[in-house]
Amino acid sequence: MSALEMTFSPLVSVLLPAFNAASTILPAIRSILDGDYPNLECIVVDDGSEDDTFRAAKSIQDSRLRIIQQAHQGVAHAHNRAVREARGTWLARMDADDIATPNRLSTQWRFLQEQGCGLIGGGVSIVDMEGTPVKSMKRYQDWLNHLNDHAAIMAQRFVELPIVNPTLFGHRKWFERGCVQGPFPEDYDFFLNVAQDPSLKTGKVDETILFWRDHPERATRTDQRYEVSSFDACKRHHLLRGPLKNQNRVVFWGAGQTGKPWIRWLLSQNRSIDCIIDVDPRKIGQRLHGISVSDPTYLKALSTPPECLLIAVGAQGAREKILAHLLKQGYQPGTNAWFLA
Repeated sequence: MSALEMTFSPLVSVLLPAFNAASTILPAIRSILDGDYPNLECIVVDDGSEDDTFRAAKSIQDSRLRIIQQAHQGVAHAHNRAVREARGTWLARMDADDIATPNRLSTQWRFLQEQGCGLIGGGVSIVDMEGTPVKSMKRYQDWLNHLNDHAAIMAQRFVELPIVNPTLFGHRKWFERGCVQGPFPEDYDFFLNVAQDPSLKTGKVDETILFWRDHPERATRTDQRYEVSSFDACKRHHLLRGPLKNQNRVVFWGAGQTGKPWIRWLLSQNRSIDCIIDVDPRKIGQRLHGISVSDPTYLKALSTPPECLLIAVGAQGAREKILAHLLKQGYQPGTNAWFLA
């Protein structure tokens, strides 16, 4: 950072919940403390670890590091505790498994100010514990890193969590909404909750700021709260609270294997589907659950865009093609059109 930027660098509080992370927490903490942002505190909340997590964290002698122990209550409670303990107006999230790049906080702070955002993320590189890229996660990584602007993030938030939790950075008022501990992914629930607020502007730094280390013991691999069924339940809950709250009629795009479960669910929630759109000639002109299947020209023929268009397609590259088509038709993804998975 320049000397001028260092002068006007407010305190950033980095929130780092940890549970049984003795083998990974040292490089995670060091990556934050050794970064180039000049004014920070790192708050580690040891959530009742049964290993040497606390001792490992205490081995680092740095006045910017604060370590708090509590009885095991779960990551949501540890996150909320860190928020309460934070002294800064600006907060950043970090996980005990991962490694931040040296310029993570400075880059995010600069981006936040330039773009006027309230909550942002950044690019990630998904690697194993040796730092080797995980090939099986490349498609997911590419999807994450492709979503950089607010509209794209809002439009695809019901596909998956569009901002990786340990890259979150923003004003504390958003973090103070709190995480809820329950039978669902707490980070996804948190994001979908704050995303309902129309005053929130999101964004993402278009460069790698975090090495997201994937390993068999990671909570996303072992905890049932991160299973597909838990994510689906979370999506449906927030769809009903958000885009579908005052909408009894929708138009749906996707008559394939990805779309059919969503169609059944919408009907079970007493939502009327005016039309199902698809590009497969074998499906066009047919009926699915009594609903006619049409090609995309159906949308062009409408005098005004539907207030709620839901899209669920699984073919690689299909979302990007549909998005381009919708933008030409005057749709506002994230406002009247949302992608599902």
